[in-house]
Amino acid sequence: MQSTRTFKDKLFLILKGLGMGAANKVPGVSGGVVAFVAGFYEEFIHSLKRVNFTAFKLLFNGRFKAFFNYINGRFLSLLFLGMLVSYFSISKILDYFIKHYELYVWSVFFGMIIGSIYYISKDFKDWKITTYLALIIGAIIGISISFLDPAMENDNLWFVFICGIISVSGMTLPGFSGSFILILLGNYVLLLVDSVNALFDTFSEVIIGDFSFTANIERIRMLQVLGVFTLGSVVGLVTFSHVLSYILKHYKSVTTASIIGFIIGSLGVVWPWKETIFKTNSFGSEILDTRGKHIIENYYRYIPEHNIETFIAIFYIIIGIIIVLGLEWYGRKTKKIYA
Repeated sequence: MQSTRTFKDKLFLILKGLGMGAANKVPGVSGGVVAFVAGFYEEFIHSLKRVNFTAFKLLFNGRFKAFFNYINGRFLSLLFLGMLVSYFSISKILDYFIKHYELYVWSVFFGMIIGSIYYISKDFKDWKITTYLALIIGAIIGISISFLDPAMENDNLWFVFICGIISVSGMTLPGFSGSFILILLGNYVLLLVDSVNALFDTFSEVIIGDFSFTANIERIRMLQVLGVFTLGSVVGLVTFSHVLSYILKHYKSVTTASIIGFIIGSLGVVWPWKETIFKTNSFGSEILDTRGKHIIENYYRYIPEHNIETFIAIFYIIIGIIIVLGLEWYGRKTKKIYA
């Protein structure tokens, strides 16, 4: 499987990792959708499933090459390399554009979700009572999640570990946004912004020989939080992959219908025309958390007016659809290689 990949395939796999990493960081968007549409979702899940007792036995016995081949290491390493680079590059670019061009960024993602629904459902023919029911339940869960109120931030390490397990669901379950779940749990800024920035700043300082961060209590705490969150994510990733691999093998039609439902439900999260509502006190002043961050209470969604801004947003929605159709084309082209 690994030897058939050309340099071009490896490069595109890294780019797909970049896409998954960026998607996982955007609330309402699932990295699993990128994997599904680009045609490597099942290989991703089955490769993660290979991280099991046999794999660790090979590793601890010093059979590193056998371990690497057993878990489809070339595929996973290239994909995770792209995700890692994304968190320190594309994700920061996304942060900038969401801050300054929020409507248009959400419009692109809204279009991508619509394109994903088309892609996944167009070839699905096994419609019956059970799959229709799975579709409806998936959509209801997705829509319901989008209207839940976010909790307060909590940096307790056990809770952070649980956040890691839950948030990684967006990587393994298309349509289920792990980053949006982190918003509901109150820890999105802590885990995907502050702690990641703390690691980036630490790397930047170490490269120039500055180790003053060791005396920075807040920095050390952020690095601890990121470490525990990463550990939870790894545990969740491997655990979910085993469960999903079994489900895909035995209940593929119901699972696919549920995924379509989840993605339909996620449209409520990425609806472009919305305003963030911050928590306020009885005097109308915005409440900040212990680190001076605004606390998100909910989102106010509205119907857009007929103006130039709305037409530009619709244009970007079309761009989002085209992006997914492009991924579909490439995924179809390389399907034999990644099967």
